[in-house]
Amino acid sequence: MIEPFWNVSSSVGSLCSLRCGGVSEGCYSSLNLGFHTGDNPDCVSENRTLLKRAAGVGKVVYVNQIHGTSVLNVDNPDISDSAITADALVTRLPDVALAIMTADCLPVLLASSDGKVVANAHAGWRGLCEGVLENTVSAMNTSPELIHVYMGPCIGQESFEVGPEVREAFLDRDSDCLNCFIPSSHGEKYLADLRGLAVRRLTSAGIDYRNIYGGYFDTYTMSELFFSYRRDGVTGRIASLVWIRQ
Repeated sequence: MIEPFWNVSSSVGSLCSLRCGGVSEGCYSSLNLGFHTGDNPDCVSENRTLLKRAAGVGKVVYVNQIHGTSVLNVDNPDISDSAITADALVTRLPDVALAIMTADCLPVLLASSDGKVVANAHAGWRGLCEGVLENTVSAMNTSPELIHVYMGPCIGQESFEVGPEVREAFLDRDSDCLNCFIPSSHGEKYLADLRGLAVRRLTSAGIDYRNIYGGYFDTYTMSELFFSYRRDGVTGRIASLVWIRQ
């Protein structure tokens, strides 16, 4: 696993899983955490048990991600994963880890400086463009300048080719984000800087740039460590977790 390096309270726990160390086989080898991928459900269950044990938490809350902007407040430790459809989670409960699954999209972990509230957001380009990070910051109900952020593994700019419609969608909301898009060698396409776009949205929401960490592990090029949907198509999912220690 990756233990995030960010300046947060000792009461905050966090980790990002790698693809290795589990029981899944084939294209899901080996720590696949997504039931929706086509993997053997028994293997996924065992992998989730292994991750929970590694985190040392009482509960890990997963979410059915839909590339949207909805944020769910986890205020019940007995919440059922199967009932959750959202793209971000917030909690003030101790010993409840919030999990976001990815295979190229950007997981964004957030924590207040006093460690009393944490959040986790799934930032694919659609949700990022529509405001999932701003909604998450707002849902934390704390001063943005007191929020620290760690961005987990995601697809790197040199591998993330998008069409002109994606660039235009971001420019419509932020006309100064031109430097996050480099012309591709493939026609009228662009290479998008997912991390850079997320930083812009976070700082516009009031987050201090000095409190933003991570985002430099490339899921596409680091095939031994990470799953990548864009690289492999049928593949597993890693998870990024954040929680308040009990």
